[in-house]
Amino acid sequence: MSSTISSDAPHVFRLPRPLRLENGALLPQVEVAYQTYGRLNAARDNVVWVCHALTANANVLDWWPGLFGAGCHFDPADWFVVCANVVGSCYGSTGPVSPPDSAAESLYHAFPLLTVRDLVAVHEALREHLALRQINTLIGGSLGGQQAVEWAVQQPTLFENLVLIATNARHSAWGIAFNEAQRLAIFADPTYAAATPEGGAAGLRAARAMALLSYRSYDAYQRSQTETTDDALDDFRASSYQRYQGDKLVARFNAYSYVALSRTMDSHHVGRGRGGVREALGRIRARTLVISITSDVLFPPAEQQLLAQHIQGAMYAEMDSQYGHDGFLLETTQLTHFLERFSVQTYVH
Repeated sequence: MSSTISSDAPHVFRLPRPLRLENGALLPQVEVAYQTYGRLNAARDNVVWVCHALTANANVLDWWPGLFGAGCHFDPADWFVVCANVVGSCYGSTGPVSPPDSAAESLYHAFPLLTVRDLVAVHEALREHLALRQINTLIGGSLGGQQAVEWAVQQPTLFENLVLIATNARHSAWGIAFNEAQRLAIFADPTYAAATPEGGAAGLRAARAMALLSYRSYDAYQRSQTETTDDALDDFRASSYQRYQGDKLVARFNAYSYVALSRTMDSHHVGRGRGGVREALGRIRARTLVISITSDVLFPPAEQQLLAQHIQGAMYAEMDSQYGHDGFLLETTQLTHFLERFSVQTYVH
């Protein structure tokens, strides 16, 4: 098989029909930006599908280096890797700042509520378009993991392997409260109501600063942001770091997509309409690896333990990291170790 890696601009797929959302609203036209790397083998059984988190995009080699790329566990020389930018985002897929159809204006804060099930419906439409009858591995962390577990519940026979990292079966009250606090910061920015591509930028900057406190840990801040001298009275390193991270996100994202996708995350509940979480997770038939992060305060290990407890035959692993929730993006050496163990695990169904 060729080791050529596709690194062109994302492809765009337009759904052949309007998308009826879980809440009853209709998106008349939906486009999905997606990227693929590597080539399908003759048996078409080397597909790895990646579901991305809140502010990522379809370029998984860019935001998950060390796990995906040449010489990594998921090397495109061996795997056909697919990653689609979720609807509601701002990296080429239909979202609040892109018109819902060619004759309409952008919806901005009037963009309809998307649930995780709506994101999965779009993934499923793209899978059918790509004529992929089987997926070797479905993997995601955080919001990406929420999509992955929902899809595995919906399509039990589609996936051979399922990898869930720092995610849950139902978004917690704690997580929803974090998201609402961030949205309140965005809503407090008067430019958000102006409905322009730059609207809500100051609020988004503040929201990102809040979010970082849930993504990292006390120890991570103590190690990297504590003052090196005892003389500082103002403009502390930690303060500067928060402003810097806020500015970085504002430069690449928008407030309307941030609000839309944080609400999507809040909607996540695999047990809704299925008799509860335990019943829903019992439908999964993929070999499953569940990974938690010891210092994760946003998706604490108890949530991954629940997943592993109710997914038949699941392997559970705990990653020791000081990075908090962001460890799923940074601790690729540990992730690789667990994935290698998982690949040789004997599975009893």
